[in-house]
Amino acid sequence: MIATDKAKRKIFDFSLLRRVFHFAAPYKKKFYGSLMLAVLLAIIAPVRPFLIQLTINDGIKNNTASHFIHGPGGFIIEITIIQIILLLLETGFRFLFTFSTASLGQNVVKDMRISTYNKILQLNLSQYDKTPIGTLTTRTINDIESINDIFSDGLIPIIADLLAIFSVLTYMFYVDWKLTLVCLAPFPFLIVATYYFKESVNKSFIRVRNAVASLNAFVQEHITGMAVVQAFAAEKKEFKKFKSINKEHRNANIKAIFAYSVFFPVVELVMALSIGLLVWWAAKDVVSAAQAEKVAGVITAFILCLNLLFRPLRVIADKFNVLQMGMIASERVFKVLDNDDTTINEGNIKIERLHGKVEFDKVWFAYTGEQYVLKDISFTLQAGETLAIVGHTGSGKTSIISLLNRLYQVNKGCIKVDDIKIEDFRLDDLREKIAVVLQDVFLFNGSVKDNVTLLNPGIKEDEVIRAAKLIGIHDFIMQLPGGYNYNVMERGATLSLGQRQLLSFVRALLYNPAILILDEATSSVDTESEALIQQAIDKLIINRTSIVIAHRLSTIRKANKIMVLDNGEIKEMGSHSELLQKQGFYYQLHKMQFKKQEDLI
Repeated sequence: MIATDKAKRKIFDFSLLRRVFHFAAPYKKKFYGSLMLAVLLAIIAPVRPFLIQLTINDGIKNNTASHFIHGPGGFIIEITIIQIILLLLETGFRFLFTFSTASLGQNVVKDMRISTYNKILQLNLSQYDKTPIGTLTTRTINDIESINDIFSDGLIPIIADLLAIFSVLTYMFYVDWKLTLVCLAPFPFLIVATYYFKESVNKSFIRVRNAVASLNAFVQEHITGMAVVQAFAAEKKEFKKFKSINKEHRNANIKAIFAYSVFFPVVELVMALSIGLLVWWAAKDVVSAAQAEKVAGVITAFILCLNLLFRPLRVIADKFNVLQMGMIASERVFKVLDNDDTTINEGNIKIERLHGKVEFDKVWFAYTGEQYVLKDISFTLQAGETLAIVGHTGSGKTSIISLLNRLYQVNKGCIKVDDIKIEDFRLDDLREKIAVVLQDVFLFNGSVKDNVTLLNPGIKEDEVIRAAKLIGIHDFIMQLPGGYNYNVMERGATLSLGQRQLLSFVRALLYNPAILILDEATSSVDTESEALIQQAIDKLIINRTSIVIAHRLSTIRKANKIMVLDNGEIKEMGSHSELLQKQGFYYQLHKMQFKKQEDLI
């Protein structure tokens, strides 16, 4: 009931409608053209019944049909030709109306989807921590597609139908207002039926939409986690859950089908009653004796008019529901567009090359509220130096590099690169100078080359090969079917964790960064691969500022500085030998790790 009430409110939310139609402003010619066509179709609607009435009354009843024998200039032939021309015009206008409204809707959908995706690209990473990916996917695809219905099956078609109804009623009242009132006597029943139909279908639509969302979420999640399902022999349990969700989807659709199955026969019944009353009243005393010869023409015209009235009435309730769903979808989309939690990009400094000096000055950061994960972090890393960051899980290591890359906003303090606040750099320019190799490597569905170049046309194939050889993965790539054109499939499913990690390292090398960030870059590779990467690192960090996060302390001995984090605070900082001599946090971490290695041996 709450969702239904919400839908009711949104259909009259003119501020929301204005925002939707703001996206139609570049296509105002199509919009006004559609309205003009709606008016023309409304004007044409009662003309054919009038011509039929004229043909019967003035042609057939007055024996002017004999003109048909006397050649092509006869009255009936002229009327027939006019009706054919009128029918062709109406067909043409209706085609243009349908095409223009659908085209307008698709153009609006295109622009809204671009705006929404552009906003999603600008959102702070914290938004992705709080918002399920499926939700943003639904907003960008399904909800925006529903907004198309506001134009193609919603507001403009409803306006056209209402204009047509008004036009036909005007004609009927003009011809005989008493007869018109008699014909409309059953209409209150239709209005009541339409209201209940609209409410029933609206609830069903919401139920169907929720069922579809649940079905999509379940299937997507369980296909992604199919390895876990099969490994624990949970196929039967998961299949049982799927059958239950699928059953709810079926029931929701059947309820909507039931509403249609009841409503359309009711419309036909009301129409039959209207026609019956029409014939009864006309045959009784609707016209005077002087008008008796015109009864046949009036009855025929009114029957045609009733068909023209009932045709839009059959679908207008459905169109109102479509409009409501479009308005609800638009509200969801505008919540994304109105999200102000974006990365501020007001910097205007653009430089060709960074030296790479990095400075954190009393930096505090929290993902939510004042639950700080970094507390008063201060350090300076000179250009060309390597800083290793170690600490227990959750100590704040990854948060430091996320702030440097401006994936999150600092709460207090400031971060500088080359003595310039990172907020003063153009965001894309800053990120182009920083390469990141993450622990959780993401590969897109595409070739090896596309994944390491990220479709950058400025990176040539020989550069890709050179970088791959430096990492030591070139021979492996050449063994793949198609070599560098091999499709790694979604998320790199056809490659091992170590192979995906090595490819991400090639990706970082190709962008020749001033600052290199390695976040657990060797955590997913075996000892042999780690040795290859370590050799590449030794070459890569020459004359380049590097920040390395690693659990394996053996990989960071050569770092200029090692920073030990614990609970978001810097506990120690110094070289490998200096920290061992202090016998503090780093010494304990070092001792525990090598004890584990000895135990494994």
